[in-house]
Amino acid sequence: MNFQQAKFFITVNEWKGLPQDNIIEVAFAGRSNAGKSSAINCLTQQRKLAFTSKTPGRTQHINYFSLGDECFLVDLPGYGYAEVPLSVKLHWQKLLSDYLTYRESLQALVVLMDIRHPLTNLDRQLLEWFEPTGKPLLILLTKADKLGRGGQTKVLHEVKNELKSLKLPYQVVPFSSHTRQGFDEVTEILHSFFKKDNQIKELDE
Repeated sequence: MNFQQAKFFITVNEWKGLPQDNIIEVAFAGRSNAGKSSAINCLTQQRKLAFTSKTPGRTQHINYFSLGDECFLVDLPGYGYAEVPLSVKLHWQKLLSDYLTYRESLQALVVLMDIRHPLTNLDRQLLEWFEPTGKPLLILLTKADKLGRGGQTKVLHEVKNELKSLKLPYQVVPFSSHTRQGFDEVTEILHSFFKKDNQIKELDE
């Protein structure tokens, strides 16, 4: 699979607008300021595939990107932006929880967290919705270039320690769209997600 060939497919804002539920989907989720769009652009090596903005919370739809062979990369709306109207928050909360819980095509979830502020209450809520599925989880600790190696290692161990009780396979990787730290490792993991028989062993570190 060549992520560089990713192309925009469709954008939706309600459950009934989702594509037919018989494909392989890997979804990206994260707080509005976690660098999700930048990570998607970095991993697909396309500068403008996913919308990036200096104003968090601008992405208000679920965006599908086709990878060919009935595979989709799914960009979920950023969450946690305080200035989004309450009605919009409630709409996306329901859609997001339903998508993570009931979407059969969803093969794995990538959650992006700023390495300086990981595992917020909203992040934990997202994981609670997803955990019952038992599907693979990848957490990207984004903006890793903002910390030195010692700081990265400290946060990595803290996050892994909190996630030990998760009842699903997971991995945690420090990542930087700016320096491409973690690029090769994350690309390899994503390739495994798009295989129907993929399995990820939980890291013991």
